[in-house]
Amino acid sequence: MAMNNSRVRRIVVANAKGGSGKTTVATNLASAYAAAGKCAALFDFDPQGSSTHWLKLRPSDLPEIHAIPAYQYGQCQVTRSFAQRVPAVVERVVVDTPAGLKGMDLRDQIKGADVILIPVAPSPIDMLATADFVSELLRAQRGSCFDARIALVANRVKKNTRMREALRHFMADLDIPVLGQVRDAQSYVIGAETGMGVAEFEPNRARADRGIWRQLLAWIEAAPEIERSVGVGKVASVGEAPLSMVAGSAY
Repeated sequence: MAMNNSRVRRIVVANAKGGSGKTTVATNLASAYAAAGKCAALFDFDPQGSSTHWLKLRPSDLPEIHAIPAYQYGQCQVTRSFAQRVPAVVERVVVDTPAGLKGMDLRDQIKGADVILIPVAPSPIDMLATADFVSELLRAQRGSCFDARIALVANRVKKNTRMREALRHFMADLDIPVLGQVRDAQSYVIGAETGMGVAEFEPNRARADRGIWRQLLAWIEAAPEIERSVGVGKVASVGEAPLSMVAGSAY
């Protein structure tokens, strides 16, 4: 995959609703970048430290992902600023945010972001909470005058279920792009237990789960005009097929 090397990009994975799958998306996105040859850093702002723990499990023969356990530095801005400096070789920064993010904490996290990905799980409670979070995020965006691209990612989706269809309709009603689905699959459990992302599995493993990470990387790396080609407010892909129109890719 050809990628733009012009500058560091910051991708924030956020949803105020706990259990939406932020860590799954953040860790798999960081590992997908590593597999694609991009030097990545993973910022962990979640007090649970799940992303940091995942990195400790990571096999030494895989490309390094730089760990930034940001949750350890509390509110001391000077200490935190120093501790969060990343090596000059880092090209992509992925941020795993905590639950309950709102107000000034939300504005602090999204400041300087190039892309904000919002995972949403297929349950009525998750969808309602995500709708509220999207509204607050868009208000914060207007108030801060930043221009990060925002998109939804369906998470823990099971094939041929009523909630999957309800989730599809819910996401189609929101005025932001939907990039695809993360299946409710054992491959993500294995990845969480081994410090790997599904993009790093052997080619004959997790075949059905690899395409979504190519889709996300293609959209993130594309120019902002891609949103017009996908269609804002349209569900680009929540089925099993790859997202062929994202970034003009052939995935």
